[in-house]
Amino acid sequence: MRLLRELGRRRLRTTLTILGITIGIWALVVFGSMANKINSIVDGGSQFYSDKVTVAARGTGMGLGQPLDIDTAGMVASLDGVDVVVPSVVMPMTDETSGMTMGMEMVSGQVGGADKGRETFELNVATGRELTAVDEGDYVTVLGSDLARQLDAAVGETVALRGRDFEVIGIIEPTLTMPDTTAMVPLAAGQELFVETLPALFAADLEPSQVVSGLTVYPVPGTDPEVVAESIRAAAPDLEVMTGADFDEQIGSATAIFNAILVGIALISLAVGGLSVINTMAMSVAERTREIGIKRAIGGSRSRIVGELVAESALIGFLGGVIGLALGAAIALIGNELGRESGLLLFMLTPWTAFTAVAFSTILGALAGLVPAMHAARLDPVTALRYE
Repeated sequence: MRLLRELGRRRLRTTLTILGITIGIWALVVFGSMANKINSIVDGGSQFYSDKVTVAARGTGMGLGQPLDIDTAGMVASLDGVDVVVPSVVMPMTDETSGMTMGMEMVSGQVGGADKGRETFELNVATGRELTAVDEGDYVTVLGSDLARQLDAAVGETVALRGRDFEVIGIIEPTLTMPDTTAMVPLAAGQELFVETLPALFAADLEPSQVVSGLTVYPVPGTDPEVVAESIRAAAPDLEVMTGADFDEQIGSATAIFNAILVGIALISLAVGGLSVINTMAMSVAERTREIGIKRAIGGSRSRIVGELVAESALIGFLGGVIGLALGAAIALIGNELGRESGLLLFMLTPWTAFTAVAFSTILGALAGLVPAMHAARLDPVTALRYE
């Protein structure tokens, strides 16, 4: 209470200083939550690609775009070190999206269970069931949690995917990664949809059952995926081959740069807030010079003077942090609610981000008040008592 009374003596200045910290923490929480969401998607992709090799037509990138002859699967399967090859198709859910897949609605088709138990990236069904090989020939789908919410779909209902009606047979549990916005369909149905995404003149000569967008290759247990990837590149130089290391290099580096930009913006805002704390505490010391002299004259130690002033500045940082966290959490919540209908969830506020934000603002406040506090502690008591 004493600290609050001291701050209350300079209400306007204290309020403006807290506001400076608040803006910095607000930026840190908002941008940090965006970085958390991006990192969760990238981590999911890194986990997915870690133990396998993906193959696509040259220049397509992660199996999007150009078609691949399904017979390529047989050629790849014949190479040393290859255990299972799963043909698949992947495409945007609408023609308005292309290129980057993260955070966008996708349609993915493959034969249910074709991985023969080799897939380690687990998808658990919340309601309904998974796709099976028996579903080939049917128009059924298993939806990601975000996509199901966006389409307001439930098991047993019908949804439209690229102009075709599909019966929903399952909805997967949230993964916080790309499957949350993906509709999984049987391979045959996916092939039909995929061919329709290609230019008409090109698609006219294609048989859907002979076309895929990519292959997922599972090495023989104990075989290095990099070795299998090199074998595929040697056998078919015209293919785009990617391993987990390639994914981390391509996506991870770009994500690190993006995260650095986001956090950098927030830290600049916090630096400005920290300077305002220094200014506030320096002025406070100047105004309370006589008071500090009295405390020193009656036996107050230098450490006690420093402790009191640092505690005041730390409280300023703490209050700014708490208010900034509340505002940032509100923005993240409102932003996700507004984007929930479209399946675009941009923020993921974690307990660690919240704790770090408040702890950082408190420490920043304490450090910003340390220099004025040490200056106050070095004041000569006699000189301070004469100060007007």
